[in-house]
Amino acid sequence: MIHIDHDLCDLCGTCVGVCPVDCISMSDTTLDIDDDTCIQCNFCIQVCPMEALKEETND
Repeated sequence: MIHIDHDLCDLCGTCVGVCPVDCISMSDTTLDIDDDTCIQCNFCIQVCPMEALKEETND
């Protein structure tokens, strides 16, 4: 799963544009990732200029 640090996210929308399955939605105040649709490609993590997206691990 992809974790969003909402304190770091500036809602630039860069991640929305690279998602191949359109599982990222954005409103005026928040970003959301549909975990059921996400294919864990991590493109969103790679392009986030704020480093607000991280891959969650089960340690």
